[in-house]
Order: sequence, then structure tokens, then C-alpha cells
Amino acid sequence: MLRFGLFGAGRIGKMHADNLALNADAELVSVYDVVAEAARAVAEKHGARADATVDAVLSDDVDAVLIASSTDTHVDLITAAAEAGKAILCEKPIDLDIDRVNKCQADIADCKVPIQIAFNRRYDPTHRAVHDAVRAGEIGDVYQVIITSRDPELAPMSYLQVSGGLYRDMMIHDFDLARFLLGEEPVEVMAMGSVLVEPELETINDVDTAMVMMRTASGKQCHINCSRNAAYGYDQRLEVFGSNGMVQSHNRRATTVERYTKGATAQRDPLLYFFIDRYPEAYVDELNDFIDAVANKREPSVTFEDGRRALLLADAANESLRSGAVVRVAA
Repeated sequence: MLRFGLFGAGRIGKMHADNLALNADAELVSVYDVVAEAARAVAEKHGARADATVDAVLSDDVDAVLIASSTDTHVDLITAAAEAGKAILCEKPIDLDIDRVNKCQADIADCKVPIQIAFNRRYDPTHRAVHDAVRAGEIGDVYQVIITSRDPELAPMSYLQVSGGLYRDMMIHDFDLARFLLGEEPVEVMAMGSVLVEPELETINDVDTAMVMMRTASGKQCHINCSRNAAYGYDQRLEVFGSNGMVQSHNRRATTVERYTKGATAQRDPLLYFFIDRYPEAYVDELNDFIDAVANKREPSVTFEDGRRALLLADAANESLRSGAVVRVAA
């Protein structure tokens, strides 16, 4: 039984708390949020305690922490938890500033605790099936990876103003998936971005519609396209093309029923709405994998370095957007 402390009791934190409660190998012991009432509500639901300080969460009765608080708190919480000897599962991104990420990595290098970054899309059954087919050699040599990632609606401006921008906030999941599928590190990035949905984004130097092209040292290519506003729903698709064929992961719906009537052909259920509805199994499986890594004293499948690498790609995309040039990815 792995005893957890939870940092963050907002939408994502509540979902993680529910998953912990359903896991026979986990127990939610403590909840902390800067909004005390939010922490109390989650704690009461799951028979945990609501703590008033970070140090209280990191007490002796907690073995691991799940960090689901705002991005600007991640580095400090990772450092505190690592120094306290706790296993760490942290939501993405580690931070918006690569210098803070690098310093955090150096600061905790001697702590020797397992740290997993929650790039949950690796654990989606259909996305992982694509990855496994590629690794099994079913499509031969990989030539191209194509990732489509479109949100169903624009987030509130209050969120977008502190999000770090589309590349660091939204597309960072896709940068991680690209690395996961390519099997090689991208070394060059070319980005384009536009404000086509919300003109106010121009005031914070952000975009709502973007494309990125990447290339690895061996010449493999990846194309990512993102939008903050897809009128038809949450659009999440993958394609890997290789020398012997192609493998794809399609959008999911509540059912696979198709309806044929006089007025319409092949009517289908709408797309599942947003990330918690689209990726429920992925969140469960990433938690299972983290618990297994801690129990078996192995390195987590998605490491701190994976989080750092995804942020390097996001930074390269931002630089390319500003300069209009192909950018070499930093080491």
C-alpha cells in the first residue's frame, strides 16, 4: 500500500484523488491546496486529512506525493518532496522556465527518489497500441509521425495569461508523444502560429492555432498541428508512416454506433469532451505504472528528463515562431 499526499484539489486534482481511491495499492492520506475549502472537500470525500502546510503533507505517514497544483508550484514541491524522500508523480510541465527545471534537476540529483512526469497520453490504449506496433516493426522504418491535437474550446483568458503559451502548455503533450513515437530525439524545429480565434491573445504574445515541423538526426520527420478551438469537439489523432505501411490512432466516441436515416448518412456520437473524458484509462494506467515502479524499485517509465526534453522542444518552437527560422534544439 503506497500512501499518497495530494497537492492540488482543483479539477485535475479531484480526478487523481478519485483514481487513488479506486486503486487497491494506494491510499490517499493527505490533501493540500491553497484554497483550504477545496482541500477539505476532497479530503472528506476520501477519508483523508486536509493539511494546512506543505511540510504537514510531507510527514512520515506519506510515502509518495501526487503534484496536481499550478505549474508555478511544481519545482518547489518536487524539490521539497525529493528532499523528504518521497516518490513523486508530477503533472506536466515541470515548469515554464528551462533554467528552473535544470536547477531543480541538479538540486535533487542526490535524492535518489523515483520521479515520474504525468504525460498521460503515452498510456492511452490506442496511442500506446500505435507505439507498440511501431516498436514491433510492423511498419518497418519510421519515416513520419503526424499528430493532431485540438481543444474543443478556448480556455479562459485568466488561464491563458499564465499558461506559458500554446507550445509550453498545450503542445507539450504532443512534443512528448512525438519523442515517444519517433524513438529518436528531434534536433530541429520549425514552428508557425497564428491568432485566428481570440484577438486578445496578441496582447500576451500567444497564438491559438499552430503547426510545428521537427526532424531527427537520422531524418525522421514529425508534424504537429494544434488549435485551441475545434467546433466539432476534442480532436486527438496519431499517425505513424513507415517503409512497410502506416498505423493510426483515431478519435474516441461514447459508442461506435452509426445511424443511417433518410435525412443523414452514418450519423455518429459526438467526440468525447476534453481530456478527462477522452483519457480516463490513461490516467489510471499512469498511476498504476508509477505505483509499480515504486514497488519494484525501478525507474519510472516517464522520467524527469522526459519532462525536460519536452520543454526544450517547446522552447525551440517559441524561438522559431519569433525568428521565422529553423531552430536547433538545445542539449
